[in-house]
Amino acid sequence: MLNDRLLQIGAYPFDRLRALLGPVEPAAGLEPIALSLGEPRHDPPDTIGEAILADPALWGRYPPMRGTEDARTAIAAWACRRYRCPETTIDPATDVVPVSGTREALFMAALAAVPERKAGGRPVVLMPNPFYQVYLGAAVAAGAEPVCVPADEASGFLPDYESLGPDILARVALAYFCSPANPQGTIAGLDRLKSLVNLAREHDFVLVSDECYSEIYDRGRPAPPGTIEACRELGGGLEKVAVFNSLSKRSSVPGLRVGFAIGDADFMNAYVRLRDHGGAAPPLPLLAAARALLADESHVAASRELYRAKIDIAEELLDGRLGFYRPPGGFYLWLDVGDGEEAARRLWSEAAVRVLPGSYIARPGADGVDPGRRYIRVALVHDLETAREALTRLAGVL
Repeated sequence: MLNDRLLQIGAYPFDRLRALLGPVEPAAGLEPIALSLGEPRHDPPDTIGEAILADPALWGRYPPMRGTEDARTAIAAWACRRYRCPETTIDPATDVVPVSGTREALFMAALAAVPERKAGGRPVVLMPNPFYQVYLGAAVAAGAEPVCVPADEASGFLPDYESLGPDILARVALAYFCSPANPQGTIAGLDRLKSLVNLAREHDFVLVSDECYSEIYDRGRPAPPGTIEACRELGGGLEKVAVFNSLSKRSSVPGLRVGFAIGDADFMNAYVRLRDHGGAAPPLPLLAAARALLADESHVAASRELYRAKIDIAEELLDGRLGFYRPPGGFYLWLDVGDGEEAARRLWSEAAVRVLPGSYIARPGADGVDPGRRYIRVALVHDLETAREALTRLAGVL
C-alpha cells in the first residue's frame, strides 16, 4: 500500500537529528540554541505587511499557476538587473513561474524533466554530494538513478559533472547544481557555469541551478555570477536551463513561501502542466509582497552585512581550528570535526547547541567514503549576540 521508493530515499535529515538527540538531555542551565536549520531570523522590512494587507479581496481568489503578469514582470526585471542582462533576455510570459518556496519547486522539477527511459536505459539525475535532501527525494520519486558526485575538499567543494563518463552523461535527464553551495558556501565562477550550460545542451538534459543563496556573500567579493548570466554570454537564450531562487534567504522571509523559476520556455510549459495537477501557486497577496521586496535592495544589503559580522565572530573564535574557512557565500560553516554525529551529540549534551551532522546530507560514494561524515553544518541565522554565544560554546566543547 506504500510506494517502495520511499525506502530508497530514507529518513529526512531533521528526522534523523531528532532521533539522534532525542534521548540526549541538553546541557543543564543553558538556553538551547538551534544552529541546525537554515531558517533566517533577520527582521524583514516593514513594507511586507503593508503589501500583504493592501488589498484583502485578493485572498478571495485562487492564484493562477503562472502567477500574475505583474509578479512575473517584477521577477524578470529583478533577474535582468541582478545578472546584467538586456530586458529581452527573459520573457515574463513564457520563461517565469512564481512558486511556493523552492523546496516543492525543486522537487517537482525532476518530475517534469525525467522521462521513462533515456539512451536506452534508466535516466540519471546528478547532484552534488553533500546535497540538499530534496534533490535525492526528487530523483528517486521520478524513477531516476541518483548519481551523487563528490563535492569535497579535493574538488573545491563543487561537483565535477564534466568528468563523468559518456555512459552516464548520455542518460542524464536533469542535473542539480547549487552556487553558492549548501553547505560549503563555494561559489562557481562564470566560466564554470558556462561549462555546465554547454554540458546540458550537448547531452540534452535540464540544468537546474539552485541559486537560493545568491544574495548572501562575503565582503570584498563581487556578487556571485548566475546561470542566466552564463546563458547571456553563450547565446541560445535559456535553452536547457532552469534557475530557481527564493525570497526566503534574500529577504529573510522563509514563512512567506515565495520563490520563482526562470528558464527554458519549453521546459517551463511542461513544468506548469505538471504543477496544474499537483503544485501550489503562491497566494496573490503574497505575490504582491514579493513584488515589493524585489524592488528594494537596501534590506538585502543590511542583512548581508549582518551575516558577514557573524562570519567575523566565527573567524575570531575558530580560525586555525576545525578546518575553518570563511565561506565565500551563504551562511553556513562546514566544520571538520572528525565525526559529525559524535560532535552533534557532544554539542547538545555539553553546550545545548544543535547542529546537523554532515552525513545526514550526504551519501557514501563508490569508494565507500561518506564526504559528510567528518563534518557538521552550522547555520548562522540568529542575531549577533546569540551567534556569539552559540559559537563560543561550540568552540569550548570542540
